[in-house]
Amino acid sequence: MLLKRIITASILASLLAMAVVKLPAEYLSLCLGIIILIGGWEWSYLAGINPLFKRVLFLLLMLLPMLGIQFWTQILELVSQTFDWTDVRSYSGILEWLVIPPVMFWLAIMLLVRNAPLGILALQPKTWQKALIGFFILLSCWMFITRLRSFYGAEMTLYFMVLIWVADITAYFAGGKFGTTKLSPDISPGKTVAGMYGALISGVACAIILSLIYGFPFIIASDFVLLSAMTVLISIYGDLFISIAKRQRGVKDSGSLLPGHGGVLDRIDSAIAAVPLFYAGIFLIYRQVS
Repeated sequence: MLLKRIITASILASLLAMAVVKLPAEYLSLCLGIIILIGGWEWSYLAGINPLFKRVLFLLLMLLPMLGIQFWTQILELVSQTFDWTDVRSYSGILEWLVIPPVMFWLAIMLLVRNAPLGILALQPKTWQKALIGFFILLSCWMFITRLRSFYGAEMTLYFMVLIWVADITAYFAGGKFGTTKLSPDISPGKTVAGMYGALISGVACAIILSLIYGFPFIIASDFVLLSAMTVLISIYGDLFISIAKRQRGVKDSGSLLPGHGGVLDRIDSAIAAVPLFYAGIFLIYRQVS
């Protein structure tokens, strides 16, 4: 099982990294959109959306705002070819403010899962409420990772992905080696406090390495360390949140598309929660240095 997980993860990571670096922003948005829509299909199952046409309708409702956001982003890219970056950012308008709701949502989820895991497990939201939550978190993930690539470049997007991947790997092996205390046994018995600390340490290490490579001033390097640690922390609770949805549905995995991993949601659960916070942090850091 471990070998299968490693092979699948290696192939997926390589393909995604090449897509981030090589593809134009609009084609990358399309690829990421397909991934998110597959995740939406899996979420529709976890949410109990039936029959089939309602699941298809759920995907169509996700697709429409994605097309609108992509159209607006392309307009901004055309503007950026004529105007200074500072001016272009002012055209972004309300779309930048839309990062606040998902950040607040994931911070609230983190506090709830940390302090009242049994309470959140006992919740029985209606199907339409689950559908709305899935629509919100998946659309937010796609929106801000595509904007990260469009406005802050392939290198920053790749750093975010590497940050999440390294944290996930470190948590797995640190938890297996040193884990005795469970992080949230009622939700995910496999996750440990040691694994969480290992992931946080890896996040700090990634930020330090990035700062040394680019020669960031101390204050900017400090901001990156804090942002990376917070991104890793909230990614862990994104994983736990999807685990809650699976437990309420009574399934182990969100799907069976990826050998050794389950479904797409099982692979991107950490990134779904982490993207909005990371984007908000990068936006603030760039404002500081511009």
